[in-house]
Amino acid sequence: MRIDLTGKTALVTGSTQGIGRAIAATLADAGARVAINGRRAEGVAETIDELRTESADRDLVAAAGDVTTAPGAEEVLAATGDVDILVNNLGIFGSMPPLEIDDDEWRRYFDVNVLAAVRLIRSSLPGMTARGWGRVLNIASDSAIVIPAEMIHYGVSKTALLGVSRGFAKEAAGTGVTVNSVIAGPTHTGGVEKFVYELVDPALPWDEAQREFMRLHRPQSLLQRLIEPEEIANMVAYLSSPLASATTGAAVRVDGGYVDSILP
Repeated sequence: MRIDLTGKTALVTGSTQGIGRAIAATLADAGARVAINGRRAEGVAETIDELRTESADRDLVAAAGDVTTAPGAEEVLAATGDVDILVNNLGIFGSMPPLEIDDDEWRRYFDVNVLAAVRLIRSSLPGMTARGWGRVLNIASDSAIVIPAEMIHYGVSKTALLGVSRGFAKEAAGTGVTVNSVIAGPTHTGGVEKFVYELVDPALPWDEAQREFMRLHRPQSLLQRLIEPEEIANMVAYLSSPLASATTGAAVRVDGGYVDSILP
């Protein structure tokens, strides 16, 4: 089975680091023209240079801009061109005592984790349906289903993203466009390393800290380790491809068995 995205243009939001960067690299290696997005033009340029150093054949375009604002989203879409594959990866997370999360923080999480995705879908979906082919993928989280006590606002925003995906899949019904969520489990990124050290002894070496975090805060993980970003990217590449033409309106898990359910 070979994933071939030749001739397709993908936009991956928040793709200068972590899961987004891994997704961008994997889609480019499958032949897609990939727009790299981040707020800072310098950071986007650096990421493109790094990705091309790893593989000179990657077709990459700079699409810097803040997609959490309407003008920023327009700027990013203009730099990208017609979007065939939209991966809404951008997201923020952090721990906070539930009763200390004020209205402004709730709104910030909703704006970044939900509304930014909605805005880009609203702009990209008509072109996809007119062309008769497209893929929309929203990167959700196990926290959408298993709401963590230490970051309720994050979990709820990802729950909303699952609803957004299902709703837009219905809007795209019968058009050749699929809309899905990818439920990522606890994943090893720089941001997650910082988060782990907020919850365990910061003096611990990383391997010990990771094990302690999983033991104390994610004990139901069947993988019993953090997921690597490339493992998330592999699922995204499949769902982005023609091979996944019958999968839409779904919440597909890449969670290491973290969610205790026999359903996807």
